[in-house]
Amino acid sequence: MIYYEWIDFKTDTNYYSQQTFEEDVGDQFEAVLFEKEKVHPTIIWTKQYVILVKTTTRMYQDITFIKIARHPTQQLSDIHHFG
Repeated sequence: MIYYEWIDFKTDTNYYSQQTFEEDVGDQFEAVLFEKEKVHPTIIWTKQYVILVKTTTRMYQDITFIKIARHPTQQLSDIHHFG
């Protein structure tokens, strides 16, 4: 389901509030997609980006954000991976 208000979520290593998320990605939150029975979002929309949220599990459950520019005129170099 898509929500237009932020919903806090956490992994084994981090807690994400709207403020901490916006500081990490450097952009303003717009919407978030939570799939059934998932504890963290699948997609987050900001003013400038669509951010895919990928699960990474080694010793701890964690996530990686894949930040993709929303405007197709921007260069592919505007795709960023961070976690």
